[in-house]
Amino acid sequence: MTDSAPRRARVRAPELIGKGGWLNTGDQHYTLADLRGRIVVLDFWIS
Repeated sequence: MTDSAPRRARVRAPELIGKGGWLNTGDQHYTLADLRGRIVVLDFWIS
């Protein structure tokens, strides 16, 4: 049995760089490498 769906190359996510920095719990700075393998919740809002 062959898979007829085309394969896509994996693309790395860009680093998240926020304007003025990101607000993180505990005042810690994270990179994508620090969060690899973890569940991450992003909350976006506009005031």
